[in-house]
Amino acid sequence: MVRKLRYHESRLLRKTDFITWKQDNNHRDHEVRRRYMLTKAEDYHKYNRLCGSLRQLAHRLSLLPPESEFRRKHERLMLEKLYDMGVLKTASKLSEVEHLSVSAFARRRLPVVMTRLHMAETISAATAFIEQGHVRVGTETVTDPAFLVTRSMEDFVTWTVGSKIKRNIMKYRDKLDDFELL
Repeated sequence: MVRKLRYHESRLLRKTDFITWKQDNNHRDHEVRRRYMLTKAEDYHKYNRLCGSLRQLAHRLSLLPPESEFRRKHERLMLEKLYDMGVLKTASKLSEVEHLSVSAFARRRLPVVMTRLHMAETISAATAFIEQGHVRVGTETVTDPAFLVTRSMEDFVTWTVGSKIKRNIMKYRDKLDDFELL
């Protein structure tokens, strides 16, 4: 138990903030981890390093002369790749890569995509469904919530064949076919 500060102590420390530290970057990593349910801290740091590498590559490409064939080719390849992954909204400008953040990668994780597709009400519920093996992407059952879903794979996120959740949804919609669920 900590004692209550005396009057002169509280007056001396009134402008001191012991909760927010400069090196914590205003707790940005905790906010992102909480919002997108990044349970592992190394996931956040991995995405952060990836964003830094992409920004550095974009900066080095921008230093090349604009008429350079090498610059145009690699700029186009990088923008198309990031757009196909779903990290960028448009594949038009290299300057968009410099504003890339960890949240852009976290939005492409499978639980967030499931929440956006209204397959789950919350990201934590979607994470539980994934870890229990109720979700598949294409033909593969996915049990890792850190699975990144590209734009083209987004249409193939469904429930697994023997999932009780799928059975309950079909039962609710009066489309339950016992032959499919065998």
